[in-house]
Amino acid sequence: MNDTEVTGMVLSAMPVGEYDKRIVLLTRERGKISAFARGARRPGSSFGACCRPFSFGEFTLYEGRSAYTLKAARVVEYFEELSCDLPGVYYGFYFLDFAGYYSREGGDEWEMLKLLYCALAALGKESLDNDLVQAVFELKAMMINGDYSGCPPGGIREATAYAMDFVMRAPVEKLFTFTLSEEICREFIRCAEDLKDYYIHREFSSLGVLKEMKAFSKGAPDTIS
Repeated sequence: MNDTEVTGMVLSAMPVGEYDKRIVLLTRERGKISAFARGARRPGSSFGACCRPFSFGEFTLYEGRSAYTLKAARVVEYFEELSCDLPGVYYGFYFLDFAGYYSREGGDEWEMLKLLYCALAALGKESLDNDLVQAVFELKAMMINGDYSGCPPGGIREATAYAMDFVMRAPVEKLFTFTLSEEICREFIRCAEDLKDYYIHREFSSLGVLKEMKAFSKGAPDTIS
């Protein structure tokens, strides 16, 4: 088979054998795929950095009969600032899991890949609340995948409904450009949480860790339910 060039992001990585890794990529061209990185765990391996979660760039893969093998990579963004930010990095891991939940091999995942990239870039910006970034990411992901129709629930404030309509209509690149008053922000986040509970019947372990870290950062780990 010929080599395959893809643009994508590493969603997860796990050790295989003594020296190898198996990575899961969300790609523009092939959707969500897995690939083996031979020797990635050897000291000094050229694959060491590019096989870390959050790594975004161009990957050259050999397509075998039943699996892909990583041949080369050119990473253009590592999102290294997330590794120095707690609990920011845990928001990031949850976003990776959420994107992986929705993504499929062979599907058109370009919008989801762009959304993931923009959401990770928005984390840690002083002008944005990370909980709001999370809610916007979840709403748009549910919309892209046909769950959330864009119709705001009844009984909410006009400003909240307007913000939800904006998320539905705005291109991914423009999503993380607004702020909300504290009251409206809380209602917006609650609406996103309610919709997620309704449409997604899965527990994310990364979300549990994120909740623990958020509680810990507020100095109240005993309030975790």
